[in-house]
Amino acid sequence: MTIAIGDSLPSATLLKVTPDGPEKIDTASWFKGRKVALFSVPGAYTPTCSARHLPGFVDNLDALKAKGVDEVVATAVNDAFVMGAWARDGGADGITMLSDGNAEFVTALGLTMDGSAYGMGTRGQRFSMLVDDGIVTQLHVEAPGDFRVSAAEYLLERL
Repeated sequence: MTIAIGDSLPSATLLKVTPDGPEKIDTASWFKGRKVALFSVPGAYTPTCSARHLPGFVDNLDALKAKGVDEVVATAVNDAFVMGAWARDGGADGITMLSDGNAEFVTALGLTMDGSAYGMGTRGQRFSMLVDDGIVTQLHVEAPGDFRVSAAEYLLERL
């Protein structure tokens, strides 16, 4: 079943790269008590993800925070080291990169996609959501091949 507006985020373990190595993050506690703009990409360093999706959130980080967002989080089915390198290469200071390397989180959300035709296996769909104290208040899932409703600008217009 796919997560919906009004649902609580499921509990899953994600990884955040730190100077001391990967740190385990429990989604139930991470999203509690704050407003978070979360976006998912099929893969770090993939064309649309690197050229448009991540840069949109980098460019709109201050505007999102001015509208009451406490944190912006990116996730992908990549390992924590790839997510850390992608953040560095993408100038994503201020965006929290959480690795869903085993697709546990997107599976629990019901938002997986099959990227096998591209050699990518199970991945997360492209989406964005607003999570307020662990509850999904906005959810924007892209149609396959599209990039419109998950963009930072689209989310910002709805705050």
